[in-house]
Amino acid sequence: MIDITHKNTTLREATAQAIVKVSSQKTIDAINNRTVPKGDVFAMSKAVGLLGIKNTPLILADCHPLPIEYAGIEYEINELEITVKVTIKTIYKTGVEVEAMHGASVVALNMYDMLKPIDKGVEIHHIKLLHKKGGKSDFTDRNRQQLTAAVVVCSDTIAAGQKEDKAGKTIAQKLEGYSVQVNDYVVIPDEIDAIQNKVKAYAADGLNMVIFTGGTGLSDRDVTPEALKPLLTREIPGIEEAIRNYGQDRTPYSMLSRSVAGVIGSTLVLALPGSTNGAKESMDAVFPAVLHVFGILKGMNHG
Repeated sequence: MIDITHKNTTLREATAQAIVKVSSQKTIDAINNRTVPKGDVFAMSKAVGLLGIKNTPLILADCHPLPIEYAGIEYEINELEITVKVTIKTIYKTGVEVEAMHGASVVALNMYDMLKPIDKGVEIHHIKLLHKKGGKSDFTDRNRQQLTAAVVVCSDTIAAGQKEDKAGKTIAQKLEGYSVQVNDYVVIPDEIDAIQNKVKAYAADGLNMVIFTGGTGLSDRDVTPEALKPLLTREIPGIEEAIRNYGQDRTPYSMLSRSVAGVIGSTLVLALPGSTNGAKESMDAVFPAVLHVFGILKGMNHG
């Protein structure tokens, strides 16, 4: 199975269908009148479908076990065709489209099995996904303008050439993956003046976001929050909470990080941990949903 530990938990939903076609109206009548020898076709097939949905990861090897928090099975009769629709909902890290399609196919197969003694012409057609939603793709603003960013690494040792930067490069790579243009990447020492001068210059240049990495810990030289907070027009504590909550699920030490999020005018400013893994996880925690802030800022500026 693929690794989904980096994904966020969101509401996921999927609806799939299968069409069962019978050969005569007599079969439809038998279903409606509950005179099929094997029993109530709709009721029994629904029960079998629910079992199929919940057992999907036991049948399809690459599917992750996940909590099924809603499963709805509906039937619609149109002449000699019965459309089966299965809707699944969960709040989890991965989607439920396979569970929905598996459920629809199992319902249809059970209907076939129950109807074959009275109708040798039963056919199953058009098992397919009708729609799905949830996950990062739902929170990507595909109509946003081209965004620009700067990545600033705050580290005495890296600035002195004693250590190689990996966290800043990871952030830049992540930004490019979200089609954000990285206009500048720079390493500076842990100095309040240097940090403030950089963020002021980037905001004055109109960059959409400035992401700092490093200096968010508890040592005497960790001064990134102290440098940035006085300059913020508004803080965005929800972003900080999301970053720490995401990290806390992965390591108990995330609560010690002092990540910062806010805006200076229309420039989003983030201060992330200096470790490579901490920076990566922080980006995973809030992107691409955090990019919605620019739609809000644009609306405020035009209001």
